[in-house]
Amino acid sequence: MSVEETIPRAELPRPQYGRPQWQCLNGPWTCRIDAIGGESDQRDGIADGRPIVVPFAPESRLSGIAHTDFIESIWYERSIKVDGDLENRRVLLHFGGVDWHAEIFVDGNHVGEHFGGSVHFAVDISRFIHSGQSHRLTVHARDITRSHEQPLGKQSREPHSYGCYYTRTTGIWQPVWLEIVGESYLQDVAILADPASGNIVVTPAIGHCRSGLELLIEARSDGTTVASTRAPAQQGIPISLPIPSPKLWSPEVPNLYDLKFELVHGSKVMDGVSSYTGFRSIALDGDRILLNGKPLFPRFVLDQGFYPDGVWTAPSDRDLKRDIDLSMAMGFNGARLHQKVFEPRFHYWADKLGYLTWGESPSWGFDVDDAAGARNFLVEWTEIVQQCRNHPSIVGWTPLNESGHRMGRADTPITVMHRRLIADAAALTRRLDPSRPVNDSSGWVHRDTDLWTVHCYEQDPDKLRSIVGPYPQVFHNARASEPDYEGQPFMLAEFGGAAWNLDEAGPAKPASRESLASRGENQITSAWGYGDPPASTEEFEARLRAQLDAVLSIPHLRGYCYTQLTDVEQEQNGALTFDRRPKLPLETYHEIFSKEPQR
Repeated sequence: MSVEETIPRAELPRPQYGRPQWQCLNGPWTCRIDAIGGESDQRDGIADGRPIVVPFAPESRLSGIAHTDFIESIWYERSIKVDGDLENRRVLLHFGGVDWHAEIFVDGNHVGEHFGGSVHFAVDISRFIHSGQSHRLTVHARDITRSHEQPLGKQSREPHSYGCYYTRTTGIWQPVWLEIVGESYLQDVAILADPASGNIVVTPAIGHCRSGLELLIEARSDGTTVASTRAPAQQGIPISLPIPSPKLWSPEVPNLYDLKFELVHGSKVMDGVSSYTGFRSIALDGDRILLNGKPLFPRFVLDQGFYPDGVWTAPSDRDLKRDIDLSMAMGFNGARLHQKVFEPRFHYWADKLGYLTWGESPSWGFDVDDAAGARNFLVEWTEIVQQCRNHPSIVGWTPLNESGHRMGRADTPITVMHRRLIADAAALTRRLDPSRPVNDSSGWVHRDTDLWTVHCYEQDPDKLRSIVGPYPQVFHNARASEPDYEGQPFMLAEFGGAAWNLDEAGPAKPASRESLASRGENQITSAWGYGDPPASTEEFEARLRAQLDAVLSIPHLRGYCYTQLTDVEQEQNGALTFDRRPKLPLETYHEIFSKEPQR
């Protein structure tokens, strides 16, 4: 039996940033959940612990706990051992994601901490590790979801799931692993494959940088080395690698180049990283979106990335790939990754399969007028963009979702601080990655946006077209707070969403607690979607066809995003059920969603 079959999520966590020497720390740990308001100190050894399976959050059934009430403090513990010669070597401890504030201890010694629940971080634990000896690794996670200071995404701030808010995720929810590197090592590598120049531009960030370092870069295509270079390695200084006649990455032909990075000092290899990239451009030309210089019409689906047994964590790598396969089989060419940072392996499969995505933050949950909340959001958004920017499948950024929607009426102006936050997020995104368009806030309040996106859940096709269709004024979700439309690509970024419970005859009804529990849904109060639910499968199909025909008939529309890929707990308005059963035949969906405007 392979390691992948005995240890959960044991595959390489970051396929775009892999090292040959790494050790998976997923599997059995010990944990302690503190009572609300009664945080303990367990750094010297957990008392009254219980087993938990990492990387699954304690709210999930796959963790072995399924504690779905609030968890503000949780402690984790396991032993670790690193064998081999560690002289002039460093030991890096990696976390794919810990929600929200993580403190790390080795044998009771505080070795690092991280704020933000959605991104990878690493801690250098070298001076606390001795080769061949066992050490106690302890992680403390604080997650105060009701503080209004943390980005939460769709995590519920009530004791139960309700509406479009779902089961929370606390603590470790992504893989944990160790890597052995040299005294100096590559902390990060920003990669830009530029079709216009034919260059792969590499910008290294170097841990414990020293003089005399060089970076060897090698590019391979179909197993053959096509280019290589060796250049001085300096902190933040780009290095260009020309590629002869580069092959473009596209949804039709997702060509990728394998990359090898070696950080060397003289004849000594200090660190080695395997990676990949793809040559593709994404640009705007007036109100058109261009991919590799050709018009692109995004036919996207809203994907929230929840799983019945794993909540925010996919049970397996196969599940990540399956969601993309199902979406493409239904005729979509991409997804808006909604209110969650999807893990590197999802982006890896999107890169491999030619599946386009918009990257988004889990922006709901913090008070946009609160200075601490704004700081937490902007810092974490910076890390999100830096983590995801090398993936060619990502073709746009959405830092905020429906910002201003929870303020009340659409004609109620938002605050100065709120306007400033939206503009700051857009400007920050462009500084971090000028190569992709920025959708400052999907739907509702736009302040400085490259894409004009609107949301409309009107179920009547004719009314939907009459609301979204007028031109040149175009539809505003929050007219009182937005500037005038200036000719950006106009997109319907959320529509559809009809409630449809596949397991109930006739109109969608609240499912039984027994059936919900069997699908991994916790403490559900009622099932819901948008508008009056269809009375039959035939009515659901007819409404869907009519809505798509109406949307595609809007002459100035440059793309859409349909809500949504799957049901999520009580929100039963997906094209698939929560356990990924199609509500219509895949062939029917493909006939509907593969259409593009005829103009």
